[in-house]
Amino acid sequence: MATYRLGSSSAVYTPGVIAWAINGYQFDRDRAPLMAVVSGMFPQVPVEAIDRLLSKAVPYTVENETLVFTVED
Repeated sequence: MATYRLGSSSAVYTPGVIAWAINGYQFDRDRAPLMAVVSGMFPQVPVEAIDRLLSKAVPYTVENETLVFTVED
């Protein structure tokens, strides 16, 4: 299992961006652009893990301004 911690910056509140992406990810035509945004922000996270996060296949928590989620390898 791999745990990912996606931190915020002074310019971007990551939990808000991910919530926005999850909402749009339900529409097929929006999946590729949203994946490009999120994977561009967090290139260290595998695309498969991002897909599981955005499709709500795995839960996440928010710790302060950091989004945390775990996926199976």
